[in-house]
Amino acid sequence: MAVPKSKVSKSKRNMRRSHDSLTTVNWVEDSHTGEPVRRHHVDLKTGMYKGKQILEDQE
Repeated sequence: MAVPKSKVSKSKRNMRRSHDSLTTVNWVEDSHTGEPVRRHHVDLKTGMYKGKQILEDQE
């Protein structure tokens, strides 16, 4: 059975857990539609990316 050799302090435990937090998603307002979109991603509704038509319309 695994037994720790010594007690892990609150500081060391929290430093280990510091990378486990969730990151926030960066949302911006679309200049054409005004809807929130993720940066550096193609808008699947309109097919636009950086003001250029990348995908054809889904309609």
